[in-house]
Amino acid sequence: MCVADPRFFGLPNITNILRNASALAIVACGQALVLIVGGFDLSVGATVALASEIAAVTMRWAAGIFPGQDVLVIALGVVAALGTGLLIGLVNGICVTVFRVSGFIVTLGSMSVTLGIALIITNGIPVYGLPQSFITEFGRARWLGVPGAAYVAIAVVLLLAFVQRRTLLGRYFYAIGGNVEAAVVSGVPTKRYQTVAYMISGLLASVTGLLLTALVGSGQASFGGDLMMLQSIAAAVIGGVSLHGGVGRVGMVALSALFLSVLSNSLNLLRVDSRIQPIFLGLILICAVSLDEIGRRRTVRE
Repeated sequence: MCVADPRFFGLPNITNILRNASALAIVACGQALVLIVGGFDLSVGATVALASEIAAVTMRWAAGIFPGQDVLVIALGVVAALGTGLLIGLVNGICVTVFRVSGFIVTLGSMSVTLGIALIITNGIPVYGLPQSFITEFGRARWLGVPGAAYVAIAVVLLLAFVQRRTLLGRYFYAIGGNVEAAVVSGVPTKRYQTVAYMISGLLASVTGLLLTALVGSGQASFGGDLMMLQSIAAAVIGGVSLHGGVGRVGMVALSALFLSVLSNSLNLLRVDSRIQPIFLGLILICAVSLDEIGRRRTVRE
């Protein structure tokens, strides 16, 4: 790639890759947890968009009430965005576990509802008027030459890796995804922990919404969307998360997100038509799912 375009290893391009990979990795890790418990979350892209707009609208409103209080204004926006993600995840989890509706159908519906709300709030117009410190010290900040978003993503991955390997919550996630009936017999409160997985997914999607809002300097309904949803699933599956549940590590999911970001960036530098690029993502996703299915069947035979 560097031979085809020497800009690939330039600092601006590496920074861009890290920012994109960080945003995707955070969403993909949440998606991975839902897949591990045997679920599916198609609403992550729409949650990113709504959280972005809620954060921006809240900050602009708070700035008018508390002029000069940037810390308070930012805190209110962050809390509002994170609360939005948690609420969407809670609704998804309740519909799946209590009303026993397919996770695919529930999150497909919530994706449509969430995106519709995001468009209604601002009529699709970007929301500006955010505190400058939120943009410069969070969205566009660099520490040791590395964008701040990368540190957030690393913290999320390390925390979730610890949860997966060292906590009862992580063990329950794998138990539920591996065999939900056996988990119930063993006394695992499956409904509660499945709902928690959806809530974590919504929370992490809202974190990505905050990162994108700070980076661009505005809240936008165009953030996330179908592409990020597909990318999150692709990153999870490529990273070894089984669509049948019970298998997967967030560390590998994060590396897969980096791979997809490098691929997308490379295609852009090679000036591949943007209309063609989704074909590559689709083919990669199909191959990853096929390999997962082949591996599962081979394991069953053995």
